[in-house]
Amino acid sequence: MTTDEQRATPLTPVLSRYWDAPRSWTLETYRAHAGYRALPKALRMQPDEVIATVKDSGLRGRGGAGFPTGMKWGFIPQDDPAKPHYLVVNADESEPGTCKDIPLMLATPHTLIEGIIIAAYAIRAAHAFVYLRGEVLPVLRRMQYAVDEAYAAGYLGHDILGSGYDLDLIVHAGAGAYICGEETALLDSLEGRRGQPRLRPPFPAVAGLYACPTVVNNVESIASVPAILRNGVDWFRTMGSEKSPGFTLYSLSGHVTTPGQYEAPLGITLRELLGYAGGMRAGHELKFWTPGGSSTPLFTAEHLDVPLDYEGVGAAGSMLGTKALQCFDDTTCVARAVLRWTEFYAHESCGKCTPCREGTYWLVQLLQRLEAGRGTEADLDKLLDIADNINGKSFCALGDGAASPIVSSLKYFRDEYVDHLRQGGCPFDPARSTVWAPARLPEGAR
Repeated sequence: MTTDEQRATPLTPVLSRYWDAPRSWTLETYRAHAGYRALPKALRMQPDEVIATVKDSGLRGRGGAGFPTGMKWGFIPQDDPAKPHYLVVNADESEPGTCKDIPLMLATPHTLIEGIIIAAYAIRAAHAFVYLRGEVLPVLRRMQYAVDEAYAAGYLGHDILGSGYDLDLIVHAGAGAYICGEETALLDSLEGRRGQPRLRPPFPAVAGLYACPTVVNNVESIASVPAILRNGVDWFRTMGSEKSPGFTLYSLSGHVTTPGQYEAPLGITLRELLGYAGGMRAGHELKFWTPGGSSTPLFTAEHLDVPLDYEGVGAAGSMLGTKALQCFDDTTCVARAVLRWTEFYAHESCGKCTPCREGTYWLVQLLQRLEAGRGTEADLDKLLDIADNINGKSFCALGDGAASPIVSSLKYFRDEYVDHLRQGGCPFDPARSTVWAPARLPEGAR
């Protein structure tokens, strides 16, 4: 797609532009869509030039925190040639509501592979790893098939395209733990140990995989690099905002007419995306939604016009995170939805630190009691007290993620929690289901 075509529509199909092509995952199809044209250009540049290009583009990590990708690459120390450098791609997509990296690897794995080669060359790494969830076996097989194709074509292995650069790429199957989405826990798992977060410093850029300098990047972050090298920094910056430039994949799910992946410039609003998705399901209205997965503070219908970039969402009181836009309509019980999320975090806590291990357990106990209508209003304050003792005090961000939906739901829907107590149970439906009957509730049942 040309630059003019990109500007002609609010949506920007770059990563997803040929997901629907026949056999889109093959090397032949990728080459037919300008695949591996950025790699020769990158190999003709000095590694530091590649890093500078990615820095100038303003590409920010697409895995959650939004840290500048080029800056992360630049942190790798170059003063100790005895220590090898490693590139690790975090493909352990675990955040509830997030589904962008898995379809990307399933549909166009060579986009990721070309990005890996360029990134590894830039940080002077001879070995790269893709850490992928072991449960998604079809994706694992497709990634391995694409890696084999890349080796056979001379894009991986020894003396890539006659440049003198060598790179080996390994696809590693994780054992299925949410905590391994945290980069240091991922590194421990990759080394064969139990996945638990490490104390920092030292940071992975100094002592990561096998205690060597390591860059850990999200799938979408790395997959965005070839397009930047191929089309240029100015092209990339025509999309998005000044501080959050470029395109990204938004995962739209829940009670929407057409859920799915919507690739658009950073800064688009949920109102615009819902327009493309056909709006909320017929006869219902948006009640609350997550801008970046269940670990980010909730938004309500009043936030429909918040720009979905890192600055806009942050200024409104949440985080863009993984751009997992879970939309819930007026038939959803907030207390029940938050309980389900909290049960997930309590189950997935690695137990290494006390605030998260004990805090998530007690959050579940209180929420179960409140949702069943057996608690007291004092329990609401106790929820906030426990969340405060977790937030910012746990070893990694899992604890913060568990606290976020609780604090934000009490901010916007405290009255609904109180209704559970006054009515002795859920005011929506006695079946205690997150998704209630499709008909509107009768007047007075709210």
